[in-house]
Amino acid sequence: MQILVLYFSKGGNTKQLAETIAEGVNQVEDAEVLVRSTQDVTQSEFESSDGVIVGSPVYFGVMAAEVKKVLDDFIGSRKKMEGKVGATFATSGDPTGGKETTMMSIIQALMIYGMIIVGDPLSATGHYGTACSGAPDEKTAENGRKLGQRVAETAKKLKQS
Repeated sequence: MQILVLYFSKGGNTKQLAETIAEGVNQVEDAEVLVRSTQDVTQSEFESSDGVIVGSPVYFGVMAAEVKKVLDDFIGSRKKMEGKVGATFATSGDPTGGKETTMMSIIQALMIYGMIIVGDPLSATGHYGTACSGAPDEKTAENGRKLGQRVAETAKKLKQS
């Protein structure tokens, strides 16, 4: 079972959070994680994933253009993504910098792909996904690991049914 952690990162914070989320995926037996930037991901990797966790820095309250471009370019994959697990994460430069609206913009796109959306578990924040201002601190890293684990566990349950 493959989980893709897809991200765009200009300053490195979103990449750092992506790598932490991948640690959570790796905690689930039989889960293989692919961590890919928007410039490196292939459509084949996207389509062959049982779950996709998409991360972006906040750009004017929505996902970065680089993330949107991948989702636009891979739109032909919609039928192949239906019923798979989708989740999101975001980073910003300010505590009120639009992280939730950014995650919602990604969630909207994943829903159009027909994906089953999960947020982070109640043991984390129980909201839209994992987010932070600046570099992820230890609490954010732990929440990121919990999100990665939740996506992998949910994808595993769906494959078994």
